Amino acid sequence: MQTTDLTVSAVVERDGRYLMVEEITSGAVVLNQPGGHLESGESPEEAVIREVLEETGCDVACGELIGVYLWIHPQTRQQFLRIVYVATLLNEDEARPLDDGIVAKRWLSRADIEHRRPSLRSPIVQRCIQDFEAGRRQPDALFSGMRPLQQHVHAVLASADLV
Repeated sequence: MQTTDLTVSAVVERDGRYLMVEEITSGAVVLNQPGGHLESGESPEEAVIREVLEETGCDVACGELIGVYLWIHPQTRQQFLRIVYVATLLNEDEARPLDDGIVAKRWLSRADIEHRRPSLRSPIVQRCIQDFEAGRRQPDALFSGMRPLQQHVHAVLASADLV
């Protein structure tokens, strides 16, 4: 049975540009929203705030849930389950060192991101921006009673959109 990789990420928009990271995965540089794995005892919202800070040097406030997305890698069949939130930029520290594996932080327009589609980490990157722009939001109570979330992956999967 294939395991499911559970992650969180943030869509942070400022003046028509989105906060993105260039990161190294499987030896290639890819474009992604800032995010990552939940730590033990951490809520998805807490993980979003921590991951955005570690990967970009940006302090954010975690807002509404955009959605839960499932992508299955076509070659490896690995499942990637991503919980995506709107986040609001509070502060940007240009001097803060970025996480290992992060090549650069970028503010890109939607057109820039679409132009770089071949280098997106997964199709979820573009889909959650489309859903953000369409105003899609999910109920705040979607994960109530599911802590730690890592122990409730099957319940989270039930609410996911296949990308």
